[in-house]
Amino acid sequence: MALNARLDHRKPLVFDTHELGRRPGALQRLTRTVDAPKDFGVQGVIGVPEGAPVKLELRLESVMEGVLVTGTAGAQAKGECVRCLEPLELALEADFQEMFSYPDADERGRVIAEPDTDAEDDEDRLFIEDGLFDLEPVLRDAVVLALPMQPVCQDDCPGLCSECGARLADDPDHHHDAVDIRWAALQGLADTMKDGEKDEMSGGAPRSARADEKQEK
Repeated sequence: MALNARLDHRKPLVFDTHELGRRPGALQRLTRTVDAPKDFGVQGVIGVPEGAPVKLELRLESVMEGVLVTGTAGAQAKGECVRCLEPLELALEADFQEMFSYPDADERGRVIAEPDTDAEDDEDRLFIEDGLFDLEPVLRDAVVLALPMQPVCQDDCPGLCSECGARLADDPDHHHDAVDIRWAALQGLADTMKDGEKDEMSGGAPRSARADEKQEK
């Protein structure tokens, strides 16, 4: 990508390479705990809550064309089980590796007299600016790839009852008696007949008798 606006060294995910230097082969190891930025994960599914601690273990290596950054990010992700909709939490570990190029060097490390920051070849490249690089876009991509797209509270989560929405894990014997729709009409007729019997037992005349009386009147 083309060079960004001037980086702010005070941001927690902006790193300084001045101490590392540009001598190929130089190494620097860093450990840093930062607050998770906003929307850090798969939005609406699972992610690291904003402000939650993210532990970074980084290895910075100076090479001809820039700085090769290799690292691991550890954090606690929170989301919702896609089967039973219960809250869940899982330990996240995301590995990543990215090259941050010097703006005055090509992909082979050769110095460019007049860097062309608008070149199409630079669209997918990340750059070091004034000795600084921003790890956030790399970290975001790594976290998204490390998170499950369909998180579950447990591998064998049975989910919810399709008829009443009850959580099946809470009641393994939960079920509903299946009614054959072909017998539904007969069931309704049987209920009607039972109602008639109740009327007779309570002293009232059967429905058919009451109907005959009305006709005679």
